[in-house]
This record gives sequence, structure tokens and C-alpha cells, in this order.
Amino acid sequence: MLLVKPQTFMNDSGHAVAALLRREQAPLANLLVLCDDVHLPPGRLRLRAKGSSGGHNGLKSIAALLGSQEFARLRLGVGEPPPGLQIDWVLSRYSRTDRKTIDDTLILALGAVETWLTDGVEAAMNRYNGDPPAAP
Repeated sequence: MLLVKPQTFMNDSGHAVAALLRREQAPLANLLVLCDDVHLPPGRLRLRAKGSSGGHNGLKSIAALLGSQEFARLRLGVGEPPPGLQIDWVLSRYSRTDRKTIDDTLILALGAVETWLTDGVEAAMNRYNGDPPAAP
């Protein structure tokens, strides 16, 4: 397993992903892309085996350069930005309240990735999609 953070701008991340898959001679079935999602509330995960970009420019770039949308993606909710402020929203620091939620979500995301690796995408979707667990 490789954990890769492209050093390109997010909107150009397809270049890095395509180059990596070529270098590793890895099939699309072995690719899981993690990304933020402004259409999901903070704390929510959504794992899909394949699908559209949903307006996410990084996923658009990856799909365009791979010539396919047949790769898994794990979206991490960051919440809706105020109107007209999406770029500032996704590039800014989280509020103190959201920071705790995001930290908890990252731990859940680690579990989702591990389940995806060991048990497959369906098992991971069944376990991690939906409402986050309630705080103790």
C-alpha cells in the first residue's frame, strides 16, 4: 500500500495519480482517492466504488487523466461554505468546534481505508457510510 499526497494543485491531481498508477503498474481497482466534500456535513464519510466527480475538481482531473471514473473514492465532509466563499472555505483552517469533529472523522477514515484494504469496498461502504457514531 502506498499513501500518496500529490504535490500538484488539487485541480491537477490527476497528473500525479495517473503517473503513479503507470509507474506501479497498478489497476484502477487498487486505487482509493480520499478528498474533501463540501456537500457533506463535517463528520460524515461517503465511500463509493466508482462514480462521478460530484463537482469536485480534483476528482474531475483524476477521472479525465485516467479516462475512467471506475475508481473508489472516500469523501470526507467539511460542510457547506457560505455563498461565494467555497475556495476560501476549503483552504481555511477549521473552527475549534469543527476541528474536533474533523479529527474524529480522520480516525474513522483510517478505519474505512483499512476495511477497504482487507475486506473490500462493499464491506467498507456498509460499515462507514451514513451518520457518524454519536460522541460518548
